Amino acid sequence: MKSFGFVCLTFLLLVISGCTISPYKATNRDYKQQSKRFAKLLRAYPLTDSAGLNFASGFVGTTNFSMRKPSYVIIHHTAQNSCDQTLKTFTLPRTQVSAHYVICRDGSVFHMLNDYLRAHHAGVSKWGGAVDINSSSIGIELDNNGFEQFDERQLNSLIVLLERLKKSFNIPASHFIGHGDIAPTRKNDPNWRFPWKTLSEKGFGLWWSDTTNVQVPVNFDYVTAIRLVGYDIKDTSAAIVRFKQHFLQDTTKGMTEPAQKVLYQLYKKYL
Repeated sequence: MKSFGFVCLTFLLLVISGCTISPYKATNRDYKQQSKRFAKLLRAYPLTDSAGLNFASGFVGTTNFSMRKPSYVIIHHTAQNSCDQTLKTFTLPRTQVSAHYVICRDGSVFHMLNDYLRAHHAGVSKWGGAVDINSSSIGIELDNNGFEQFDERQLNSLIVLLERLKKSFNIPASHFIGHGDIAPTRKNDPNWRFPWKTLSEKGFGLWWSDTTNVQVPVNFDYVTAIRLVGYDIKDTSAAIVRFKQHFLQDTTKGMTEPAQKVLYQLYKKYL
């Protein structure tokens, strides 16, 4: 009799768990519907122009094409207080912000958007000659309010994800960067506690070696050098702050001797 009761209880729990409604059921449905609309546009024949212009009357479909692939990975912190808060923010149409991945403090990963689709995570940004970063990147958000250390479980999940992305899309090591790097006047994420050195040792991002014996030439143009690394120097002061944050975990203003040594070494090593 006890055995029968246990079986009934187990069955009841399974039924209850099966009836649990995901809080994102509606947005998951909307995602599928929007994806279908994009797929319909791709299948359109003859082609129609969204700008309202007339195409040539003849259409010859080439067989030599593929999906556009991301060539950058941009790492963010959420600047919010929980994964649930961030997931809600990214599923509200009025916010107009999103990311491909959200990694929680406990290491759990939410994949929010197909890697081939364009997320709204970078905003107005620039890196080297690239100015539409959203169209060429994967956005990864780490659950962190901006003033905390990053959980080891979270970082472990990040590294696993980065390994997959690097292999899948052949992304160069130098193209793993932070939101603050591409938008130095607006953003500072991931915060200065983020372990860029550890990531670089695993092949994600540039780094520098011991600078004890580095001699910076008197005529070294550090503004040009920081631009060649990738930073937008429209606001040179902001670019320097973000460079120092990334490579020295230093958020003070102004170019310093240690920072010049690091910059000069990067300049000589990679450029």
